[in-house]
Amino acid sequence: MMIRKSLLLSAFILGAIITSCSGDDDAPPTSNLTIEIVGLEALTNGANYEGWIVVEGEPLSTGKFNEVSNSMVFAVNADNLEKATEFILSVEPPNDADPGPSKSKLVSGSFNGNVAQVSVNSVIADFSSISGKFVMATPTDNPGTSDNDEFGIWFEDPSGIQTVPGLNLEPLADGWKYEGWVIFEKNGTQIPVSTGTFSDVGNFDDASPYSGNGSAPNYPGEDFLNSAPQGLTFPTDGDVRGKTVVISVEPSPDYDQSTPFFLKPLSGTAGQVTAPQVNSIAPTNNAPFGRVLKE
Repeated sequence: MMIRKSLLLSAFILGAIITSCSGDDDAPPTSNLTIEIVGLEALTNGANYEGWIVVEGEPLSTGKFNEVSNSMVFAVNADNLEKATEFILSVEPPNDADPGPSKSKLVSGSFNGNVAQVSVNSVIADFSSISGKFVMATPTDNPGTSDNDEFGIWFEDPSGIQTVPGLNLEPLADGWKYEGWVIFEKNGTQIPVSTGTFSDVGNFDDASPYSGNGSAPNYPGEDFLNSAPQGLTFPTDGDVRGKTVVISVEPSPDYDQSTPFFLKPLSGTAGQVTAPQVNSIAPTNNAPFGRVLKE
């Protein structure tokens, strides 16, 4: 009886060992994918980055992340990584349940050997030749007067024979929109306030929550006269003079409407003289770029 129990115990242990080894052997081998992208910032409100390799035309996830560093390593199926022809980094909304990438693709690049150089150029827009101008004016309040023009900003250029769009921007890919911002300050705290999202530099933007009831020009912009956001009082705190003015590129739909996305292709400071004085905003060159390595 004792010998039989010993044999049964030995068989059980041997079977467990074989099963364990067999399980290890069945796991597909992995290789490292290293992401080295300059200019990324941690996302807010539960959004995440997600990496994708394109294998035989299909995007395969390499994993989600939010915290960023100069070099991030992900274990990826070795066979898929070897076959990968392209890398894409997308911005995914909170509680994302979609198995594919969102429309808000941030950078991409094709593999040349084991290296892919990635940038925003092929998936959002080329920001190398953009520029911007704006005036301080309040066309939606007291038409025909200019006694409070420091409380509004409009991305137009009236310096020529006729008024023209003040922004020279490239069309954005699906999944992104431009948005104007003025960075106000109250009691030492910076409070960014949107002038509205837009896709067309020669037309109205998508909202005007702070403007008056008068007619607005056919350009993106805002008068800061009414219904101020928390922390500010309009028009008292809506003086644009000396404030930072920014054009950002926002994921669409936008998961955080209270602060600008970190991709800000244009930035400048409003002067002290209202319309028809024209102010300029300059390229920031802050678009993320880098490389992705198969290792």
